[in-house]
Amino acid sequence: MKDEAGDDSGGSERRKPGLFAGLRGSFLTGLVVVLPVGLTIWLIWTVTGWIDGWVLPLIPNRFRPENYIPIDLRGVGVVIFLIFTIIVGWMAKGLIGRSLIRWGEHLVDRMPVVRSIYSGLKQIAETVFAQAETSFDKACLLEYPRKGIWAIGFISTSTKGEIAQKTPMNEPFVSVFLPTTPNPTSGFLLFLPQSDVIELDMSVEDAAKLIISAGLVYPNGKAAKEALEDQASAV
Repeated sequence: MKDEAGDDSGGSERRKPGLFAGLRGSFLTGLVVVLPVGLTIWLIWTVTGWIDGWVLPLIPNRFRPENYIPIDLRGVGVVIFLIFTIIVGWMAKGLIGRSLIRWGEHLVDRMPVVRSIYSGLKQIAETVFAQAETSFDKACLLEYPRKGIWAIGFISTSTKGEIAQKTPMNEPFVSVFLPTTPNPTSGFLLFLPQSDVIELDMSVEDAAKLIISAGLVYPNGKAAKEALEDQASAV
């Protein structure tokens, strides 16, 4: 009895974490909490400063806020940029604004180099901010770079135009963006038969988290684990 009690007490003492292990666990937990918040604040602060540095030099010196407020307010350039963009958008919806835009685009079309740059940037902006179709509406699975290896992609649109007409297969094709890890802003544009693409139930945001974390953050991981446990217990 004594030996058994001694063994049990010894086992409980061995299971008790030491001071260093407790400090390490607290540090890692704090890092998980602090790191996303700190990186978010740093990113907002950096982008705000970049916009201020780009916008404020364009404002005449007598209208700059530092002449009236003795504090260097960060974000004034962002506010000015937003107000200016809203005013330009409001004017562009009117008859006079549309006429000025057509006149300006007519002048740009006569400039060889500027014409190519402007048309490319305009097409990208219209594609990104178009409201007629939702970009990256679905996350999907596809076999890449070979059969048997699966990757996560984003379905952008159904393939159209010349590419859709000259594809050798008779079934519809879809345009899929295949992002890289951990930087999902770069990747590959693939045109695949619709039958080769498996649509996922997870949202685009959850799929992006999975890609950025290199497979460490799974969407609904707790719910999926509970479902697997329920299936195992049922069997």
